[in-house]
Amino acid sequence: MAMDKYEAVFISTPSIGNLVPTVEFAHHLTRHDPRFSATLLIITVPERTIVNLYTQSLATALSHSHSHVNFIHLPTIQPPTPDQYQSSLGYTSLLIDKHKPHAKHAISTLISTTSVAALFVDMFTTSMIDVAEDLGIPCYLFFASPASFLGFMLHLPALDTQLAVDFVDSDSHSGFIVPKDSAVELIVPTFSKPLPPSMLPSHVLKRNKDGYFCFLENARRYTETIGIVVNTFLELEPHAIESLSISGLPPVYPVGPILDHAGASRWHPDGAQQQDSIMEWLDQQPPSSVVFLCFGSMGSLEGPQLREIAIGLERSGYRFLWSIREAPKGKLDLPGEYTNVEAALPAGFLDRTAGLGIVCGWVQQVRVLSHQAIGGFVSHCGWNSILESVWHGVPIATWPVYAEQQMNAFELVKELGLGVEIRLDYREDSDLVVAEELERGLRRLMDGEDEVKAKVREMEAKSRMALMENGSSYKSLTSLIQEISCRIQGSEVKY
Repeated sequence: MAMDKYEAVFISTPSIGNLVPTVEFAHHLTRHDPRFSATLLIITVPERTIVNLYTQSLATALSHSHSHVNFIHLPTIQPPTPDQYQSSLGYTSLLIDKHKPHAKHAISTLISTTSVAALFVDMFTTSMIDVAEDLGIPCYLFFASPASFLGFMLHLPALDTQLAVDFVDSDSHSGFIVPKDSAVELIVPTFSKPLPPSMLPSHVLKRNKDGYFCFLENARRYTETIGIVVNTFLELEPHAIESLSISGLPPVYPVGPILDHAGASRWHPDGAQQQDSIMEWLDQQPPSSVVFLCFGSMGSLEGPQLREIAIGLERSGYRFLWSIREAPKGKLDLPGEYTNVEAALPAGFLDRTAGLGIVCGWVQQVRVLSHQAIGGFVSHCGWNSILESVWHGVPIATWPVYAEQQMNAFELVKELGLGVEIRLDYREDSDLVVAEELERGLRRLMDGEDEVKAKVREMEAKSRMALMENGSSYKSLTSLIQEISCRIQGSEVKY
């Protein structure tokens, strides 16, 4: 008897932080159950060169593998004009919405040849729910950020009223809203502690800009999906996951940690030669002796902040590997590589720290975190980076920069006890993290906080067990697949 075959379709926000975990989850799903194949619909943003190199590499990898994941590049369209948006998120949301006809056509073509079981949207592609409804396809949300932030997004429509009543526009040029009363705290069910307003994402604090309305409109649509798949695991976020198990919400399936273990080494343009020399240097360092500083695919710091970091590193005396990126030149651009790193740093810094550390551009983060010489990670607290550090048992010192990273840092330090604080609320236009502040954080990260290090090692083991047969995420994925299968076959779905 022939085995039933199902197709799961995915459409992701065209950014590395969303696209990579979506691709990895598609692979994870098809490996878990051989009845499933997956098709990813790719939206191209011409200005995002790194994202485009990644998507091009997917087709090359496909031709050399037996993967059950395919890719369809949707036709390019006339992009939004600058008068139509105020932020990169506003641009991206308009771009995604304009792709709906092409997505509908692509999925309709698939339906004519195979059984399309589900459409998976992500946190910012919820306008594609309309396509699923038009075609009669079950729609699910794949959420690449933590369950704590999922809870915040689900709570945002209700929180919008409090923001309107208890907050006012600030006098600063940042455009952020501020609480009328400094004692104001926000109650978000997925956080066990009250959330200080300074932890809110910048797009939420800019309540009168298009980025906030993108957050709000997408958040309102999450409950229109049949189920929500989250890249986390029960042992990491027990309170957040439990708080999402309430009547009126779609069922939540924690299936993580979903990671790209190969990292960007297969496709990133900044060659392997420098990466190999970095790994050779790490091979020569004692175990757990090197602090790794890296601020993500979209993270960059200005010259004055770089100089404070350099002074703090030199004073600390720790071995270091420091990845720095030049600020993006345009609103839609990503950070780039410095043509003259030495000019961005204090005079003589590279000479004085030669042998003690390396300053580099882009680096293979996963490969570095897996090295036994790494003893701590100064991180922007992107969720993918947090999961990678947990997987490899590396404690984090928090330095958030953008997106929901301030909330991630708060959860990591204040709720989970898995990180040490440099800053929790750093962002664009923040006061500088001065050298002394960094040095204190490095000493706590590398020489103190034994309880944090023990918790991280314990969570490392739990992260791996979650994906094993009968592990919490394994069972959750099995439940998701059963739900999809039952819905296709017309059976009653039991939660």
